[in-house]
Formats: sequence, C-alpha cells, structure tokens
Amino acid sequence: MQRHHCHLFPHLELLLIWRQYSRISPPAPVKADRVIRVVNNIAQLGSPKKGPKRRQLLSLPAFPSHPLPGKNLVNCRKEQLTFTRVTAISWVKYYFDEVRDSVIQSHFNKGLVQVENPSSDPSNLKDGQVKFMRKIKLNEVMEPGTRIHIPVSVAESRISRRFDTIPSGTLYPNADEIKYMQRLVKYKDSAIIVLNKPPKLPVKGNLPVHDSMDALAAAALSYDYDEGPKLVHRLDRESSGLLVMGRTNITTAHLRWLFSNDEKANTSFKAWDDACKTTCMRYWALVIGCPKEREGVISAPLMKVLLNDGKTERVILAHEYGLEASQEAITEYRVLGPMINGCSWVELQPRTSRKHQLRVHCAEALGTPILGDYKYGWFVHKRWKHTPQVNIEPKSGEPYKLRRPEGLDVQKGSVLSKVPLLHLHCRELILPNIAKFIEIINSESANHQPRLDENPDILRFVASMPSHMKISWNLMSSYLV
Repeated sequence: MQRHHCHLFPHLELLLIWRQYSRISPPAPVKADRVIRVVNNIAQLGSPKKGPKRRQLLSLPAFPSHPLPGKNLVNCRKEQLTFTRVTAISWVKYYFDEVRDSVIQSHFNKGLVQVENPSSDPSNLKDGQVKFMRKIKLNEVMEPGTRIHIPVSVAESRISRRFDTIPSGTLYPNADEIKYMQRLVKYKDSAIIVLNKPPKLPVKGNLPVHDSMDALAAAALSYDYDEGPKLVHRLDRESSGLLVMGRTNITTAHLRWLFSNDEKANTSFKAWDDACKTTCMRYWALVIGCPKEREGVISAPLMKVLLNDGKTERVILAHEYGLEASQEAITEYRVLGPMINGCSWVELQPRTSRKHQLRVHCAEALGTPILGDYKYGWFVHKRWKHTPQVNIEPKSGEPYKLRRPEGLDVQKGSVLSKVPLLHLHCRELILPNIAKFIEIINSESANHQPRLDENPDILRFVASMPSHMKISWNLMSSYLV
C-alpha cells in the first residue's frame, strides 16, 4: 500500500528525503586556517596575520620648476638643451635633510612612497579621496608640480629621556654654559653663525634677563673674534628653530637688511640679487583644528594695541577702516596632511617679518591657533580640552585608535599633556652665502675667483624639532585604523 502511494505520488518520496536532511545542522562557516607563529623561540597558534594598517601620510610641497636652493644638481645635455634632473629619492632627501638616508631608502624599498597621479579623473574618485595615488620608484625623475606623499614615520625620531637644561645665564657664563651654547651651533663661517634655538630661551635680553641668546652668544660664541655674534632677526621666547647671527658689523648690516626689507636686492650684481630672492624661512606648527583650504596665502595687516592695564601689548588684525597705524603682513601656508587629537600639522612661510605674525594669522585669520599659544588662542584651547576628539581617516572614513608607545612620557609638553608647550618651530632657512659675496666684492685680484666659484651661492639649513614636538609627531604616527 505504501509502495503504491509512493508510486502514485512521487513528490511524497522527495518530501520524506528532504525532511530527513532538514534535521541535520547546517555546515560550519568557512574560517581561515589557524597558523603557527614562532616569536622569541615560542610557538603560538593563532589566526593569520592581518594586512598592513593604514598609515598617516605627509604631503610634500609640489616639486618646483626652478632649481632647488642649496642643491647640487646634475646637468644633462640633450638636443643641445641644458636641464636638471632630480630623482624622487633625491627630492625626499632634500626635503628631509635631517633624516638619515637609510630611513628614506627603506620607505622606498617597502613601496610606502606614493605620488599623486595628475591624469586621474576627479569624477571617478570615491568620497574622501583627493587624487589617485600610485607608488613611485626611487629613480623616477621629478616633474614640476609633482606632489609626493610619504608616511609620517619617515620623520620619527628618538626622544632623549634626559632633556637639556637651559643654563641659568650670567653676564659671564661658565664652562657648562659655553658648551651648551656651542652644542646649539649648526653652521659657522667667517660671516655668520646659525643656531638651533631651544624653546623657553629668550632671544633678546633686558636688564632683569641675562639668560638670553644674545647675552650668552656674545660671551660663548666669539671663538677667534674679538666680539661675539649679534642678532639680525628674532624668534619668540616659546618658539624654537633656526636663528642667524652676524659675526662682523658688515655681515650684521647685510643680514638685518635682508630680513627686514620685503623688497629684495636690485643691483648690478645679478648673482647676489638671485641669491637674495631665494631667502625664506619655513616653520612647522601644530594647530588646533584644520584650515578649510589645504594651502593658500594670508594677506592680513597687523596692528598693535594696549590692553586695559596700559602695559600689556597685543597684536591683532588691523581693521579695514581703522585710524590706527598698521603693517602689511603676508604668510603662505600649507597643510602637511596628518592629524592628531583634533590638531593638524601645517607649514608656514612668512613673506614679511612682523611681531607675532604667524601666531596671529593662524589664530585670527585661519581660526586655528597654534597649540600652546595661550595668548592668542586661550578660548579655543579651553574648548578643545573639554571636547572629546574623534579622528577619522580621510580615505576610508574609519576612526583612528591611539596606541601610546611604551616608555614615552607624553606629559613633557606634547599634544597629550595637560599644558602643551608652543608647537612652533623654524625648521628650514635659506639665505645667500654672505661670506662668499663679501669676499668677491673685497677681492682685488682674479686669482681668487676659481676658488670662490666652488662655494655655493645659497646656503640651506634644516633643524630638527624640539623634544615636545617630536613626541607629538611620534604620537601621530602611532594612530592605527
């Protein structure tokens, strides 16, 4: 009977078979095979290693069309035309002059250096992407306008656990203070001395302040000269970076004119005029927030006012129709790219030399005060400290997670300390080789000319950041997606 029913209803047999199989539990989901890793001679069973984490990228400036100041380029002849060739690794080494060549080489070997593809169609890009990126080889020749992106780890540096103490300073410095000042010297010739000024050390002293750069340098950096070097420009007390001092009255006068005069030289000496046009100072700063435009020029006049106490002086943006005297102030800026704890790194290049120009332009013109600048950004600091920071990776839109490096004291003025120090550092300085030009002018015989031609017309210096800014930079590279 049962066999007869199954013959009459064949679908019933299929239904019984399906019911039997439906009682079986579903197969386990497919998982990756576990692998064995050996770390420190200990075998461990775990899941396969994940792919590399996204890296914060640092944007280099667009490759210039003119020769690099202070760079010895290779001249090549082709079709009776002379042109200069600069490879990708040479351009990165030039920009990061303070970084070891082996570190830059390893970033190229690992394929971490990328370049923007100018031929990419912006309409095909995903949200958050600016341009299509491709890996660049170290021997590729740079074209004008090409922009390279490299992980921030290239500029990581070791932090000394023992900070150098600033000397107490007297009118007659002792041996320790003299050694301290001489350690700050980066370059010295017959005309100038270039120092890497530490933070918290005033440049110009007055009666109650003896531990200033000019007082200590006058006593400690005279070397074989009768008098010590003299100041030619200023840096704020809380800022750091490259500081130039003149060794003779002639060089001091030339340097003061060079730094104070916005209009460069226009003489019959073309080599001197061309060298003066390249003079510039570039700063790195960590600002709260991020400017709306990635790069631009700030042209905002400044004026000085007195506060209610009648003693404290403050610099503000000049009113358009104000009656007070104002000074023209121009600053070029460029966002370097990476962010940390709600702050971003920017590169600043002042075209004019005004008191507190960079600090006021960042705080009032851009709306992003420099971290640690409580004079011009106190209200923003207070609001920033009480706001939880959520950092988003720009390409993937995923949040960053902060991994604190072990053994690193972040309370030494860095971005994560309770009271951060001013994050403003004069990193790069380009100026004419004044010693060479003065010798050319003073030379009366042509026998000196061949030896002088071997010396460069332009000098370029790059100074490493102070310890608290290095900590902030290293913390930034420890962000993981």
